[in-house]
Amino acid sequence: RTLPIVLDAGTNNPERLEDPEYLGWRHTRIAGDDYFAFIEQFVDGVKEELPETCLQWEDFANPHARPILERYRNQLLTFNDDIQGTAAVALGAILSAIKVTGKSLKDQQIVMLGAGSAATGVADGLRAAMTEEGLTKEQARRRFWLVNSKGILHSGRKDLTPEQMIYAQPENRIRAWPRTSSGNVGLADVIGQIDATILIGLSTVGGAFSQAIVREMARKVDRPIIFPLSNPTSKSEATAEDVIRWTDGRAVVATGSPFAPVDYDGRIIPIAQCNNVYIFPAMGLGVVASRARRVTDSMMVAAARTLAANSPALKDPSASLLPPLTDLRRVAAEIAVAVGITAQNAGISASV
Repeated sequence: RTLPIVLDAGTNNPERLEDPEYLGWRHTRIAGDDYFAFIEQFVDGVKEELPETCLQWEDFANPHARPILERYRNQLLTFNDDIQGTAAVALGAILSAIKVTGKSLKDQQIVMLGAGSAATGVADGLRAAMTEEGLTKEQARRRFWLVNSKGILHSGRKDLTPEQMIYAQPENRIRAWPRTSSGNVGLADVIGQIDATILIGLSTVGGAFSQAIVREMARKVDRPIIFPLSNPTSKSEATAEDVIRWTDGRAVVATGSPFAPVDYDGRIIPIAQCNNVYIFPAMGLGVVASRARRVTDSMMVAAARTLAANSPALKDPSASLLPPLTDLRRVAAEIAVAVGITAQNAGISASV
């Protein structure tokens, strides 16, 4: 019921089209209505021939990823790993980090650099977990401050997608804030104006978390949670070592790229890598075992909470936020059970 299927809508690289070893469709990449018609035809085929298969979307571009997920998530068993899997593993690491700081999720002020499908997916996961802890949807979304290349997302902007508009701050809330030379409210301005407790990077802008920004955040928060999640390493918003050093060893750090443990002030600080491998195999196992008919946000939150419950940092605050990969099979089984139980409780499991 779970199988890898590769969709190939062509390529715009003329060298690949002429390469005799190219295995894809020898045609320029289709776009627009033709692209979505191609996807529709494929999904219709899956529904007809493989109705119990879990269809996992991977590596789809920002303009396509969210529309495809929203169109089909209530039609068949499907999820987007780049949006929902990234959100679940990031949420798991953040829940672990919050335990280390001794705070609660609903009290966090979250700044995110990047507002693409992965970033809004992480925000969606965090917001869902906040509402589970008692906040209203409005209270939860006002705790998010998303910044992209044109500055902070706010209600006066006309270039935002529907999923970005959810996190747009009221324009009058930031009207008097400092601006960059281009007239936008940038990341440094946001960090300077609020007491941010969590800083997440999904921008692919290497070095965007500057020393000044990190130090300003650490000046106002005792244990700042800082996650530069972009990869590869060259696009990471900061190195783990710099974040640790700029916060005098107080930051709680996880990254998207692999970083070696940091030797600081006589301590060896392990750096957790937020890799989706913690989530998607376990999600596949959970939906197969429970015969779930849909993949819901609650199932993803359950996966994240179970991942967090397996954090070595819960026993030793100086340990990694995420379990070692040697424990992956055991943790995946626990996540699968939590996912299956959530599906059963929601009445979307064929085994009910």
